[in-house]
Amino acid sequence: MPAAKSMRVQRRRAARNRSVRSYVRTRVTAARTAIDGSPSDETTVKSLREAISALDIATRKGVIHRNQSSRKKSRLAKRLNKALAG
Repeated sequence: MPAAKSMRVQRRRAARNRSVRSYVRTRVTAARTAIDGSPSDETTVKSLREAISALDIATRKGVIHRNQSSRKKSRLAKRLNKALAG
């Protein structure tokens, strides 16, 4: 059983991580929805930028791994390019 102080620190970090992870998920979902809806619209590009920015922030804070961030960004870009082509 960890000491009381480390338990408090873990709870604080978990709360921060949960908040950041939720923010990222929301932005990525919004970007996916925008891409599926109207890929050539200006708001789609904006939502994609927000998603990429959220992923970068989460990576910088150490909430998600940099490879996971890169993979998600790559898949979003690939999805947009496929929607624009098709």
